[in-house]
Parts: sequence; structure tokens; C-alpha cells
Amino acid sequence: MSRLRDKRTRHDRYYKRAKKEQYASRAVYKLAEIDKRFGLLRPGGRVLDLGCWPGSWSQYCAERVGPGGAVVGIDRNPVEVALPSQVRTLRGNVFEVDPTTLLGDLEAFDAVISDMAPDTTGIRFTDVTRSVDLVERALALADELGSPDCVFLAKIFVGHGFDELLGHMKARFRKVKTVKPDSTRSGSMEQYLVGREKRPG
Repeated sequence: MSRLRDKRTRHDRYYKRAKKEQYASRAVYKLAEIDKRFGLLRPGGRVLDLGCWPGSWSQYCAERVGPGGAVVGIDRNPVEVALPSQVRTLRGNVFEVDPTTLLGDLEAFDAVISDMAPDTTGIRFTDVTRSVDLVERALALADELGSPDCVFLAKIFVGHGFDELLGHMKARFRKVKTVKPDSTRSGSMEQYLVGREKRPG
């Protein structure tokens, strides 16, 4: 693909819309579509945003939970976009962070969402395996930090290990769905896993 064509593909209508509406990236519309379909976020809710850079998901979450809610984001990269006071961001690795640091003074999270993606190698098996590892980590944090009615959302590269991961999801949530938002780029192997009605225990 030529650089000009690649730029036109990347700078699509969602990219332009995000610029116009002052979101940090076009990824916000993936979250908005899934939230509209499943009602994951609510006013006053407490949200853990894993892989929050560049900040569009945290921006959207802040709008949905309002000033009475709380959003905690973590990423290896610093978030530079301006965020409202109900959002707190940390710079760190999700595999190394102390979970109590994420909670702060909150008791639990009502939603754990993850747009984390691995550093891709171009080797599908490796990239998919790393993606599965990230979702498993997000699930572990949801287990540890989520409220009894916590909902879950995570990006996944579909491939080897997906069926086993789906089984882990179903062991934790009564309702599990796989979603590919309309704003996902054509040719992308990413999908999103949605978990609702958390099982006790």
C-alpha cells in the first residue's frame, strides 16, 4: 500500500470525527458502540481503563460516569490529553502494577475495560498469544478489583488460544459476547469480548 493510500485509510471518517469532537483517537467510537449496545457504563460508576493511552476511552468514560463517578486509567505511555477531575491516570505495566495502587480510595470497580494490544511482531501466532495474555491479565484484575456486578470488556486478537480464553470468560460471567464494532478497520483481526453478570466466587 502506498503511503498516500495508507494515510487516506487511516484518516477515515472516524478519524476525522474524533478530531472534530476532540477525542484523542478514533477508538472512542468502538467503546461508544459497545456501550450503547450493552449498557456497560452508568452515571456514578467506577471504571478501570487498562491500556488507556492516548486517552479517548477515558474521555468517554468520564462523560458516561459524570462528576460523581471515577475513572482510573493505566498505560505504559503517559496520557497527555486533558481529562476531567474524576479521571486519574497512572503510568505503568499492568503485569507489574500493585492492584491496590489502581484502587486508591475506591472500594471496587463497576467496569473493567481494556483496549490493550501487544507490541506486534507481524508473526500472527506470537501477536495473538501476547494478546490473549493481556486479556487474561485484565480478567485477573477484574476478579481482584471488580465489584460483584462488575462488567468486563477487552480487545482480543482472534486466533490460537481464543476458544480457551472464551471458556475462561464463561467461567467468570454468565453472559459473554464477541463483538466487532463497525468502526474497526477492515482487515483487522481484533474483536472485543464482553462479559456481564459476573459469577460469584
